[in-house]
Amino acid sequence: MGSRQEKEKAVNVQVLLRCRPFNDDELRNNAPQVITCNEYQREVAVSQTIAGKQIDRIFTFDKVFGPSAKQKDLYDQAVIPIVNEVLEGFNCTIFAYGQTGTGKTYTMEGECRRAKNGPKGQLPADAGVIPRAVKQIFDTLEGQNAEYSVKVTFLELYNEEITDLLAPEELSKIALEDRQKKPLPLMEDGKGGVLVRGLEEEIVTSADEIFSLLERGSAKRRTAETLLNKQSSRSHSLFSITIHIKEATPEGEELIKCGKLNLVDLAGSENISRSGAREGRAREAGEINKSLLTLGRVITALVEHLGHIPYRDSKLTRLLRDSLGGRTKTCIIATVSPSVHCLEETLSTLDYAHRAKNIKNRPEVNQKMMKSTLIKDLYGEIDRLKAEVYAAREKVGVYIPKERYYQEESDRKAMSEQIEQMGSLLETNQKRIEDLQQKYDAELQHSSDLSKKLDASEKFLEHTSKLLATSKEDLKQAQYNLKEKDFIILEQKKAENALAHQACVLRSDLEKSIRDNASLFSKLAREDKLSSANRSVVNSFQVDLAAKLGVLCNTVVASMDQQNKHLNSVEELCQSCLDFHDKAVLELKKKVLASKALYSSHIEAIQNVVRLHKASTDANLEEISSMASTNCCSVDQLLALGEAETNLVFGDLQTMLSTHRGEIANFTQDLRERFRTSLARTKEMSGSILGLLDKLMEESMNFQNHSSHVHETHVQSLADFQKAYEEQSRSEEEKLLAGITSLVSNHMRRQKELVDVRLNGLGDTALVNKAFLDEHAAVMDGVTHDAKRKWEEFSKQAEHDSKDGSDFSAAKHCRMELLLQQCTNTVDAASQQWKKTHATVSDMCSKQVAEMEELIRSVIETNEQHDNEVAAARSAAECDLANTSKDILQHFENVLDYERNSTSGVVSAVEAHSATLRQLEEQHTTQTTDINRHAENAFQHSYMDYEPTGETPVRSEPDVPSKGSIESLRAMPLESLLEEFRENHPYESSKEPKPSLIPRSPLIQLN
Repeated sequence: MGSRQEKEKAVNVQVLLRCRPFNDDELRNNAPQVITCNEYQREVAVSQTIAGKQIDRIFTFDKVFGPSAKQKDLYDQAVIPIVNEVLEGFNCTIFAYGQTGTGKTYTMEGECRRAKNGPKGQLPADAGVIPRAVKQIFDTLEGQNAEYSVKVTFLELYNEEITDLLAPEELSKIALEDRQKKPLPLMEDGKGGVLVRGLEEEIVTSADEIFSLLERGSAKRRTAETLLNKQSSRSHSLFSITIHIKEATPEGEELIKCGKLNLVDLAGSENISRSGAREGRAREAGEINKSLLTLGRVITALVEHLGHIPYRDSKLTRLLRDSLGGRTKTCIIATVSPSVHCLEETLSTLDYAHRAKNIKNRPEVNQKMMKSTLIKDLYGEIDRLKAEVYAAREKVGVYIPKERYYQEESDRKAMSEQIEQMGSLLETNQKRIEDLQQKYDAELQHSSDLSKKLDASEKFLEHTSKLLATSKEDLKQAQYNLKEKDFIILEQKKAENALAHQACVLRSDLEKSIRDNASLFSKLAREDKLSSANRSVVNSFQVDLAAKLGVLCNTVVASMDQQNKHLNSVEELCQSCLDFHDKAVLELKKKVLASKALYSSHIEAIQNVVRLHKASTDANLEEISSMASTNCCSVDQLLALGEAETNLVFGDLQTMLSTHRGEIANFTQDLRERFRTSLARTKEMSGSILGLLDKLMEESMNFQNHSSHVHETHVQSLADFQKAYEEQSRSEEEKLLAGITSLVSNHMRRQKELVDVRLNGLGDTALVNKAFLDEHAAVMDGVTHDAKRKWEEFSKQAEHDSKDGSDFSAAKHCRMELLLQQCTNTVDAASQQWKKTHATVSDMCSKQVAEMEELIRSVIETNEQHDNEVAAARSAAECDLANTSKDILQHFENVLDYERNSTSGVVSAVEAHSATLRQLEEQHTTQTTDINRHAENAFQHSYMDYEPTGETPVRSEPDVPSKGSIESLRAMPLESLLEEFRENHPYESSKEPKPSLIPRSPLIQLN
């Protein structure tokens, strides 16, 4: 008994498996699927290729949810019973386990931020386990109309350090450095569990408050982006909900029922080389994998029933100690990826989850507390906290050196480890005691079974003795019963003699009835003879009818053969029509591809022309710029040389020429300004030419984009046309087989309408393309003419500036000659030198003007050549487009002619089929008339009816004895005879008879 109760207490951990769908990257890369989920059989199959062979591994879990499973399905099937058990007073834990990026946080939290904004209090479809559990808890508590209180905690385990996610913002800002230096400690509670000292507990009254706390805590949680997940959780989180519900006993005493729900979101295991983690992220990943490996060792130790369970190797396993092998009901949600890239991590997750199924917990309902006891404990806690606050404020507490404090802490930890080892030893001894108790219970059960067998044997012996005594009494009773039977037999013999006399009387009546029956049988023989004659008539009629029906069936079969031939011919015509259409579509595709290649070649030619023109123009502009800079440098050098020689020669005439020096300086300045103006205009013209080239490139790109768009539109239109034509042809073919004569005309009309619509669409598209090409060519012509006009204006302006410069120089030269004529003989040498300088400057200016005119003419000729090439390319593209459109239209006309010919063949076949049907109807009518005439002759003339002969006996009433007279001849009832015998011969028994316990004899049953 004890072992059975112990087995009923032990409950396996419930393990669920959820497979997420493919993400965008996996769909983009066409990643193979290696996971197959069977939700009905609760199995997961993993396809794995080893040494060139495909091996399928199958894992079975409590529940399986495939990629198409919704959040609501998982919650309704797995979590609702757990939340109900929490409300009944159990401690329950739900945690998600799996690789990073497989949907653990989505499963546990989902869309928490939208949970409080749902319409009419409804949760969004993506809400996870936590918001749905919160809503169910508050809906159930409000429906019970009971007093309750709900407290929540939210902590984070990051790099083996515990952080409170619900700590107030002000406190967290002030004591941020302190918390980083000294995280929250994890302590033993003295009852086999653990608690976090200093953890903030928030009292909530509605689901919206919990959603706000979740949002606040989730915002503080550490996440980062990796190659496997854009928002990867870098820490474990534990969200706990503690519920206290007040109940009243029949005696009026108030009790407090307590339940706790732990919702854990574990960080995912990851491969650092695949996740791309570096430095700090790599350390995070190492700590995560370390804690998860410790969790795996704990699961292995629990499954294999090892003596030592390594709970203390990680804070995560210490927090989950009561959930793994303790007094808590636990549900593990394992999440995996269906992609082949995550196969190694998926197999590891499946192995851990499958082994975790064998962990046995012994859940116990939390002990209900009296309200007064709870209030007393709360008052004690308040007094303790007041004393601590007073000691901290007044500094009247106990202060010890740091070394002593650290020594005591180390001693306390050593004692805690020793206590834990003793606890594990105690658990081992407890298990041994339980095994011995089971054996002792089995021995007790065996001894009780032997005692029951001995009691049964004694009862059987006593029962056999009673049966022997009863059998003796029954033997005496049987002898008395035999005497009764003899008396009954004698009375029945008397009744039998009376019945024999009555039987003789009835025999004479029976002989008379036999004679009458002989007459009736002769009548029946005559009727049988007449029936046989009628049957022969019917048989002959049946033979004739079968022969005529056979002829009719042969006629129908022959007609069916002809109809099948007609239908085969129609089918062949339709098949040939479909084959021709397929060939036509292939040819049309080839023509469209050729047109696309032709368009591409034209566009490439235009781009080559534009590039060539741009290169030549850039070279000319660079040459103009270099020439202008060279001339400016030469003029500056010449003027500087002339000025130096003038200063040397006219040193003694400085006073005389001081008045003329200002005019010479003004002349030089004006000349430089004119050269600068010319250079600025040259740069402006080069900028306009570069803008022209950019605009030409933009127009060519627009032309190329439009051409590709037109090609895609044509291809899509042809594909839609082909699909619509195939679908309509298929449907029309089925309808034609059902009723060819009534659907041929509709089929041709619909086919013509479909082809006309597609042709009109293609024609409109060609017209739009032609208009766009014309507009594009007009824009390019306008741009070319504009550039030509600007270049002509620039050349005229440059020529005009050159003439003005020459005139201005000549005027200044004349004035200088008039002024210099007043000088003495010493001025002659300077005048000769100045004449040489003036001649050199004039030659350089004339040479520069000639070179610039030559460059301008070459640029104009290049522009005209480019204009001609673009016009030629446009005309060639238009001609090719016209030829392609003409070929496509001619192809569609050929298709229509072939369809008309096919339709005429189908119509002729249908007319021949109609003539065959009319001939069949005439033959069927003739043969049916013959059958009706033969049936009328057989059943009205040959079939005979029975005629009476008068020999049938007359009906008479027999003298049948009445029921009363027959009853009077019957013997008395057995009860009366027995009563009479027992009055005359009473039975004397030595003792009162006991009820018989053995089966009665057949004689007693008869009596």
